[in-house]
Amino acid sequence: MKRIFIILGLLSTVVLGGCSILGEVNNSVDYVNEATDYLDKARNFAEDVPQLAEDAVTNQEARKNLENELETMQQDIKDFNETKAPSIAEDIHNQIVEYNEKLNKGIDSYLQNIENGKFDPALLQDSEIVQTANELTSLMNKIENLGS
Repeated sequence: MKRIFIILGLLSTVVLGGCSILGEVNNSVDYVNEATDYLDKARNFAEDVPQLAEDAVTNQEARKNLENELETMQQDIKDFNETKAPSIAEDIHNQIVEYNEKLNKGIDSYLQNIENGKFDPALLQDSEIVQTANELTSLMNKIENLGS
């Protein structure tokens, strides 16, 4: 009888340990998907914003679109920064958060210029918004490697 309890105890330990590992794998897969979606948004943002900035110089509707894109990206940054990364992805997540902070500061600066009536596309480059967004997307390979 004692053997049966020992065997059942060992089996339940193995099963519970397996569930923990399975949970970590699921969390990692979910994180990879969220990070990939976010980095795709950052890439699209980096591609779209320069043209919107050019158009904003002469077009009121483009100014509103530009402001909306900038504000949407700031919300996306906030949402992603609040994402809990699994232990396997903590380093990459911290890198993304660092880029996000830099990107967010650039967006804040550019939004202040817009509020002051300055729609100069060169200010977009000076704020390093596009460069930082492109640097963010360079982390895509690291994120994809987490999934494999």
